Amino acid sequence: MGKFMKPGKVVLVLAGRYSGRKAVIVKNIDDGTSDRPYSHALVAGIDRYPRKVTAAMGKKKIAKRSKIKSFVKVYNYNHLMPTSTRLSSHSESCVLGFQVLCGYPLGQDCCQQGCVQGPSFEAQGQAGGQGQV
Repeated sequence: MGKFMKPGKVVLVLAGRYSGRKAVIVKNIDDGTSDRPYSHALVAGIDRYPRKVTAAMGKKKIAKRSKIKSFVKVYNYNHLMPTSTRLSSHSESCVLGFQVLCGYPLGQDCCQQGCVQGPSFEAQGQAGGQGQV
């Protein structure tokens, strides 16, 4: 059987706090490590999706409702469901080490400081097409 969990693959998170959310595999470990002896992947995804906007809303309200909140987390392959979609413009400059996510505050800081920030997902979403997350 071939390896299909590769960086850039869009997956659905099945378990935990972010269950039901779409995510993209940033880095995958098929053989496991000493501290995680199972196949797992570092994923970056969308925690809060943009809400519906109407023509009657003002610019501030539209801007507020269009924001996207992102998350970064390590998941076991059993808790990810791959889709047929691949992210076309997967950025290799955003590859994180797993040591960044060992402490919860570090992972949160990384998410907020723009390594995997909402605007990158917003730009990809506004572009539309096959690469849409």
